Amino acid sequence: MPDSRDTVLLIGSGAREHAVFRALQRAPSAPRVAVYGTSRNPGLTATATAYTVGALTDPEAVVAFARECGATLAFPGPEAPLAAGVVDALEEAGVPTAGPRRALARIETSKGYARDFLARHGLSAVQPRFRRFPSTEGMAAYFAELGGRYVVKADGLMGGKGVRVAGEDLEDADAGLAWAGELLQSADSVVVEELCRGPEFSLFTFTDGSIAVHSPFVLDHKRAFPGDEGPNTGGMGSLSLRDHSLPYLSPHLARAARLVNESVLEFLAEENGHPYRGVLYGGFMATADGLRVIEYNARLGDPEALNLMALLDGDMGTALRGMATGGLREEDLRFREECSVCKYVVPEGYPTHPLRDVPVDLSGVPAGEVPYLAAVDEREGQLVATGSRTLAFVGTGATLAEAEARAEKGARSIPGPFFHRSDIGTDDLLAQRVALLAHEVRGAR
Repeated sequence: MPDSRDTVLLIGSGAREHAVFRALQRAPSAPRVAVYGTSRNPGLTATATAYTVGALTDPEAVVAFARECGATLAFPGPEAPLAAGVVDALEEAGVPTAGPRRALARIETSKGYARDFLARHGLSAVQPRFRRFPSTEGMAAYFAELGGRYVVKADGLMGGKGVRVAGEDLEDADAGLAWAGELLQSADSVVVEELCRGPEFSLFTFTDGSIAVHSPFVLDHKRAFPGDEGPNTGGMGSLSLRDHSLPYLSPHLARAARLVNESVLEFLAEENGHPYRGVLYGGFMATADGLRVIEYNARLGDPEALNLMALLDGDMGTALRGMATGGLREEDLRFREECSVCKYVVPEGYPTHPLRDVPVDLSGVPAGEVPYLAAVDEREGQLVATGSRTLAFVGTGATLAEAEARAEKGARSIPGPFFHRSDIGTDDLLAQRVALLAHEVRGAR
């Protein structure tokens, strides 16, 4: 009898893709999984049906590999292939893909487009004041107009490192202008936004262009060091709670975030003449003035994807087919009612001057724990860190303390010149988020 299982082409080779890969491995639909990555990640190479290394931004090469491995579905993990039009090329080659086409992905790939898009479709009430600048001319005056409370963002993709905040990363207007000038050397414009205050949260909406299925809410921690100090990173870890909400999220704010994501999906399809398929990631903030959209991404976030895939109790294979071809079902994206904590282990010097090509020793990893491998490569049988976030541990449990203890035990087991944030997932750090919103509300009265 012919084998009717899908062969999923997973594009990317980081921890997010490792998490999706493991979810596909335990899916009742039992799809085969082929990987097109940027390095040889042993978490994926060991059991992938086919594996190749190449540029994620080369649509022709990705399509050629899809044909070679007999892919019947594709799923892009990171943002680079979306920006390069890989989804467009795969769909034109007849490979259904659970990811948005390049025009739709502009909601992530251009911060300026995203801000203009929200304003154009009547969603200005949920975004901060902003202006796009093609040069630094007039920028200092806008800093002053915002009362010195501003954020300077790259208009394009910067791997989570294109944002600097006045009073934190930028000590004065001159520093803000210098950062903007640096960005403008490789971009047509930068975005200057009003600085909002409050705790952030992430919401992922899975869609086939018609049906929208929302994830639990997740809290990400972007600063490199404990206490939310240090430079911004791609994300040092994240958490979710048993009730799928967060203690500073009122039912009203949660409902508003879901409705905004659904509206964005509708308006993107209307404006671009093509349905949005895949995952829409809303990065939000709870402020004294209500909900604010901080950013949009057009794919699963990392590290939040690790929390979600660890909790997934549905069928990721069937969910991907539903997103790519229609007929997405909520039952395929069920998430267990447990807490989850993710902690990244990164090389010393990360994110500004990370050590590279450092051997990674997994011999001390606790029994039963499997790290999600990220920026690693396998060279002559040795696992080495390539300079970005190296690996992550996810703990789950009935309580946050239980989940945090498991993640922390795993993170502490990695020796050598690495570090992680031991405070992520602790009650104290979560309480600080609740207190932050309360402080902002009191200050607004």
